[in-house]
Amino acid sequence: MGTLQEGKRLFNLKRWDLARNELLEVNSDNLTSAETTELSYYLGLCYTKLEQYEDGLFHLEQVIAAESHAPWVRQCRMTLAYIYVVTNRYKLAEFELGQLLRNGLESAQIYTTLAYAAYGQKNYQGAVELYEKALELDGNNATAINGLGYILVDTDMDLMRGLRFCKKAVELKPQNPAYLDSLGWAYYKLGDAAEARTWLHRAIELAPHSEDIRNHMRVLVGETK
Repeated sequence: MGTLQEGKRLFNLKRWDLARNELLEVNSDNLTSAETTELSYYLGLCYTKLEQYEDGLFHLEQVIAAESHAPWVRQCRMTLAYIYVVTNRYKLAEFELGQLLRNGLESAQIYTTLAYAAYGQKNYQGAVELYEKALELDGNNATAINGLGYILVDTDMDLMRGLRFCKKAVELKPQNPAYLDSLGWAYYKLGDAAEARTWLHRAIELAPHSEDIRNHMRVLVGETK
């Protein structure tokens, strides 16, 4: 028989699979209403960490429906928005984030996620404005810095400005493969194949299975356009 306490302990240790299995063994008949909501909350987060998104959605939506603990609800909406973005359901992501904004919660994380949703819908100018809004709240937010830089170079909107943002993101987090990839792509767009190869190689060494990085490398070596 699993326990909520042990499931939370395993979750905090980042043992997502063990935490999920422990929480699934909890007998919810013995829990209070608040504990049942907490169980759904941690199960939803575990499934999200394990990239089992549909199961994550099921449990997170139960937390929102319970409306019992505001911090849990806020975190669930952020997580739901993340799931909707990575599964290309951008309008649903915008709805969840809009709910947070309407409730007076404003953060760089919300605006960066909204920016990503805008980018996914090819609203490039809107994405730029949202990333800039995120940076107004947190000037060293590496996610926003990288996202803004990537859009500026990928769309040819402002190559030199984009390069500066991509460089700054790498300076902040030099081991992030996505940021290394953006910098490599920026150099490629500027016609500097040697620099592009250097940074894309570093990115692919850290994330060899990333299809985005591999696609950029293919373009660089002339396999595709």
